[in-house]
Amino acid sequence: MSTPNGFPQHSGACVTQSAGGGAVQDLHAKKAGKAAKKEAGGDGVLTFEDPPSVGTSLNETLKLLPDELKANMKIKSVTPRPPRKPRLERAASLDEKSWRRWRRFRTSQESLTDPNETSSSNGSLQEASLSPPVRGRVSPCHRCCQQNSLHSSPDASEASPMGKSRGGTSDLGKRASEISSAFGGLLRGKAFAGGKPRLSQIMPARPLPPMELNVASHTLRTANRIDSDCMDYRHYSQHKFGRVSGSLSDTRLHGNGMVYDNCSTDSMKSTFSLLNPIRSKDVRSRSYLEGSLLANGALLGAEELSKYFPDRNIGIFVATWNMQGQKELPVNLDDFLLPTDPDYAQDMYVIGVQEGCPDRREWEIRLQETLGPHYVMLYSAAHGVLYMSVFIRRDLIWFCSEVEYATVTTRIVSQIKTKGALGICFTFFGTSFLFITSHFTSGDSKVNERKLDYNKTIQALTLPKNVPDTNPYRSSSSDVTTRFDEVFWFGDFNFRLNKDRETVDSILNQNPETDVSKLLVYDQLTSEMSRGSIFKGFQEADIHFRPSYKFDIGKDSYDTTSKQRTPSYTDRVVYRSRYRDDIHAVKYSSCPVIKTSDHRPVFALFRVKVRPGRDNIPLAAGQFDRDLYLIGIKRRITRELQKRQEQKDQKSSSVCSIS
Repeated sequence: MSTPNGFPQHSGACVTQSAGGGAVQDLHAKKAGKAAKKEAGGDGVLTFEDPPSVGTSLNETLKLLPDELKANMKIKSVTPRPPRKPRLERAASLDEKSWRRWRRFRTSQESLTDPNETSSSNGSLQEASLSPPVRGRVSPCHRCCQQNSLHSSPDASEASPMGKSRGGTSDLGKRASEISSAFGGLLRGKAFAGGKPRLSQIMPARPLPPMELNVASHTLRTANRIDSDCMDYRHYSQHKFGRVSGSLSDTRLHGNGMVYDNCSTDSMKSTFSLLNPIRSKDVRSRSYLEGSLLANGALLGAEELSKYFPDRNIGIFVATWNMQGQKELPVNLDDFLLPTDPDYAQDMYVIGVQEGCPDRREWEIRLQETLGPHYVMLYSAAHGVLYMSVFIRRDLIWFCSEVEYATVTTRIVSQIKTKGALGICFTFFGTSFLFITSHFTSGDSKVNERKLDYNKTIQALTLPKNVPDTNPYRSSSSDVTTRFDEVFWFGDFNFRLNKDRETVDSILNQNPETDVSKLLVYDQLTSEMSRGSIFKGFQEADIHFRPSYKFDIGKDSYDTTSKQRTPSYTDRVVYRSRYRDDIHAVKYSSCPVIKTSDHRPVFALFRVKVRPGRDNIPLAAGQFDRDLYLIGIKRRITRELQKRQEQKDQKSSSVCSIS
């Protein structure tokens, strides 16, 4: 079919236009020398072969899209890639070449002068859905536009009933601009690469659900959590400052591929730090003097607690040791404070001492030296020769309240306070802790006196003082242990085994693998606790170690003096909680390698549940013993240098020179 001017009709020649409004390019370069092959279809639509027409490719493209995305997708127009170089089967005539040149020039002029016909047709799908179908025979290209509802120009529906072109060459140029305007929005950058259409990028109609940080380990995933009030900082900074990277990272790092994914950008985290960003308005407003339990940014709130303890459990090391007043301290405390059974150190270390060494400061320095720079001494107190030291990881000191202590003396007539109790309490996040170390009355038969010491202690310890009770409705004024969430009581309770020395030795010699269940049948403390006459509401972990008293100093043998004291479990650790299953005992043992006293140190490891708290409590504000920290670190460095020098001297002395 040809036009009145003798030129072939552009039945399949759909023209695309660049987003910038450049010159229109012909997508059917082959059509000049090759006739279109018709295939009869059920709906009478004309299809073409090699290359496929724009209408056919558009139908294939739309079939690939889900129905729910057709109405919601957003299409961006970009400059399309040029088509493949056509394979000419015959040379075009001069008339055809001049017609194409004139048509390209004409359509480019109209696109520059008439912006209404050369719009980008954004949202053409929505407009097309409202356009009624046009009945009758039309040209194939116009028929394709009607089937896909792409009438973006009002003049596009002015085709004759028979679908023939009634105008001259000017109508052809105008029709070409109309078609290019219709297809310009949908076929964004559409080019025939190998005869296959490329799908344009589709933007989702609604925001995608948040994704979890893409990190390898559970520890990093929890450590990288951020406050919810900082989540929108990325969009705010992008709008205000034109950049989306963190304050400590640079946009060039993102461009060079140094950031693994968008997680660090979305959370505004530095690439090289786990610290959270802090807004200027938060710095101005936060005072940490009041706060809700679940408030965003609360220092002791749920978000901060979950960031440091995702499972809300902390590890606590509790130890007791009767030093027998010896001046000589153990050479190494690693086996005592850092046992190898658990692979990781604990979050908190509480050590109670009875009959402590004369130089209390030296003892604390040795503790700091052993625990190293990761820990600081939160508090220490003394009552005569009763010492207690509390060490905590240095990054957790900000979540502790003020520390308070109180003492009780059970032996009034003695000038040296060797018997009594010392209590230290504080609140960590929203959980209150009470640690008591005691030295009860000694003697095999003085069970009642020891029970009196216990009763006097729970009544006379005046704690807490300024730190509020976390649950006053469950507290009792006559029992200090009811006024705290978690209570640990440890010390030399002096309870003995109600059995003669020979029987106890025979049981220990029968099974040296520390099967001590037969010995515990004669234990005074176990029987008194079962009756409820002492340590009401307290529990004790299962004992699987040998008696901690009484040894010959420097030896592994029990008392060989004339007194022949019966080995006993005098050194104990018991615990209680306001809430069921808050405290879980992980390990309960002694340290047999320390032999400077007639008692062996006894320690216990616990996992304790911690709850979020409020910021309206008196805080310790990061207070710790700085001087002790510096001295302990210097001692540690000096010890390491001495070890290296000894190893160097040993190697040099082993080399023999032969003359």
